[in-house]
Order: sequence, then structure tokens, then C-alpha cells
Amino acid sequence: RSGAVMGFLLAGLGLLNLFIAIIIFLKAYGDDWKGVFEAITGYGLGGSSIALFGRVGGGIYTKAADVGADLVGKVEKDIPEDDPRNPAVIADNVGDNVGDIAGMGADLFGSFAESTCAALVIAGVSELGSSHNWNAMMFPLMVSASGILVCILTTLIATDLKPAKQISEIEHTLKMQLIISTIIMTPVALGLALLSLPQTFNLPMPSHTAGQEYDYKTVKNWYMFVCVACGLWGGLAIGLQTEYFTSNRYKPVQDVADACRTGPATDIIFGLALGYKSCIIPCFVIAIAIYISNSLAGMLGIACAALGMLATLSTGLAIDAYGPISDNAGGIAEMAGMGEWGLGHVRAF
Repeated sequence: RSGAVMGFLLAGLGLLNLFIAIIIFLKAYGDDWKGVFEAITGYGLGGSSIALFGRVGGGIYTKAADVGADLVGKVEKDIPEDDPRNPAVIADNVGDNVGDIAGMGADLFGSFAESTCAALVIAGVSELGSSHNWNAMMFPLMVSASGILVCILTTLIATDLKPAKQISEIEHTLKMQLIISTIIMTPVALGLALLSLPQTFNLPMPSHTAGQEYDYKTVKNWYMFVCVACGLWGGLAIGLQTEYFTSNRYKPVQDVADACRTGPATDIIFGLALGYKSCIIPCFVIAIAIYISNSLAGMLGIACAALGMLATLSTGLAIDAYGPISDNAGGIAEMAGMGEWGLGHVRAF
């Protein structure tokens, strides 16, 4: 539930602020919709700026505080992690909030703002913007808004309908949230594309003809659904393979742990090699999504594929925030002297 608070607040406030900004700019620009959506790109730039400082600055603080607290405690004073006698533990726990919560949230907000604004700008110069088709122009925002509603339903499954009753069920429950969100979101995206977009519309594309600035590509409404679905299912594939490479239930992490038997050098080399290996599938998935989307709807299709990846942002962010929140709870349990039973349960989470 605590992770869901962050996920829904970030997605909801990001979408609300963008919609309010569009309404304000429409009042200022009047019928110049191209100018409106070109100006709205500043929203994405602002999201990127705060993500830069939040993610990079917060991430460095997190790692510095974490490593510093562990080194001082374990190496110099031979006291356990999160021991109340070590004042650096407070910096460690604060670092979880600064880097893993605030930084990660700012980073994903920047991604959400950029992809949405990109879709709006490209749609604004197409036939959708020139014909002042409000429903069609709001298609990117509708995808994000419907994603929030879908994620609310899947969160209820994890918190109320079928919650994890044992520690061993937690990881499966979180994974099923992401899978169910993607499955439900697919027909929702199809319905949005068929209902909000015209059956066909023209999209300007860079011309290959000398002396001609643009060629026009005819795009069908279901093409946009395919683009969103490519991003949606591509994001799920990346999430599942990330779990495979980072969960202690699977062979990669177990192999890294086994490499520790021969010393830190082999552990570092094996872990670095595994990190490189884990990037192969995401690179291919993103390349395939870009190729299909660009073939169907040009740059607008690529922007909508990015929106598809972020359609289940609320659920993904809730799962991400769950980790540092549980880590902080473990630190508090250790400092409060809750004993092995309480600490063991919190650490398992």
C-alpha cells in the first residue's frame, strides 16, 4: 500500500498538471494548436531537469551514505548493519528516501512527461491538430489515465482480493500485478484507439523527394493501438527478464553468490559480465518496438510505444518503491531492537 501511494500520486499528479497546462496554454494561444503543443514541450523539459538532479544527486547520496555507514560500522567498529550505535545509519535510511524514492520518482516523472509531450507535439502538426480534433489529440493522456484506473484494479487484487499470506508469496504477487495490469490494459488501449481516433488520418513524414519538405503517411486508428501494445508488452518482457537477473530464486544471482567463494575479484568480474548480459534482451525488445511503431505511424508511433511502456507506471512504481520502504523498515526494526523474529520478517520483505 505504501508503494502504491507513491505510484498513483506521481502518475495522477503528473497527468493532472499536464492537462491543466494544456488548458491554460489553449486560453493563451487560442486556435493556434500547433503553437500550444510546441509550447507544452517545456513541461517535459522541466520533468527532465528535476529528474537529473533528483536521480543523479539523490543516487550518489544514497550510495555514499550506504557504503559509508557499512564501512564505518563493519570494518572500523565491528558492529552489525543498521546498529543504533552507528549514527551513519540515519544517513543510510535517509538516503533510501532521497535516491530510491524521490530520485526514482523524479526519473520516471521525467520519462512520463517527455513521452507524453512528444506524442502531443507530433500529433499537433498532423491532421489531428490542424482539424482541431480534441478527442484525438487527448489520446496520449487517455492512455495514461486509463492506465491509472487499470492499476487501481490490479492493486486491489494484491491488497484485498488475493493478498500474499506468506513471505514466499510476496514476489509472485508483485509479479502477477504487473502481468494482470498489462493484460487488462491491452483491450482498453484498443478501445481508446478505435473510439477517440478517426478511422484514418494523415501524418507528415520527412520527404525523400528533392524539393519537397514532407510526404504524408496515412495512419489507421488501429495502427496506434499496435504501437501502444508494442510498448506495453515490451515493457512487461523487460520487467520479467529483469526479475530473472536480479531475484535470488533464479540462477544468475545464485551464480554470482557462488562466485564469491573464490574471492572478491571473481565476484566483481562475474557480476559485471552478468550485468552486460542482462542488457541484451531489453536492447532487442526496444529495437523491435521502435521498428514496428515507426513502420506503422512514424515518430508518433514511437512516442505512443513509449507511452505504452509507461501505461502501467503506477503498478511498476509501487513495486519499485516497495523495496526501499521495506529496507527502511528493516533499519528501524534493527535500531529499535525488535529482536530476531521481527527483524527476520522485515528483512524477508
